[in-house]
Amino acid sequence: QVQVVESGGGRVQPGGSLIVSCAASGSISSRYEIEWFRQAPGKKREWVGGIGSGGITDVENAMKGRFTISRVIGNNTVFLKMDNLKPDDTAVYYCRFVVAPNDYWGQGTQVTVSS
Repeated sequence: QVQVVESGGGRVQPGGSLIVSCAASGSISSRYEIEWFRQAPGKKREWVGGIGSGGITDVENAMKGRFTISRVIGNNTVFLKMDNLKPDDTAVYYCRFVVAPNDYWGQGTQVTVSS
């Protein structure tokens, strides 16, 4: 079993920055992927980006240049750094931890971009 916990959400003004984190614990193999998703009110959940156990990252094209994914090696923690935030970035941000064939989701953390 794997537990996934997101943290770091909050309210930020347009143009500001925020870092949210995802920590996974439990029975974790050496091969995994961690992905970020977000869901805005009334919209479908969308993929933001992800990082594999080898350290290779990918970010949704529309968010490239503003969103960066990084990790702390050895403790299964991943960060999503968001710069130049816009009101459309307001959403609940979720972390998905994939250890094939299973996946585990966190409870989400709210990010609100508003003046």
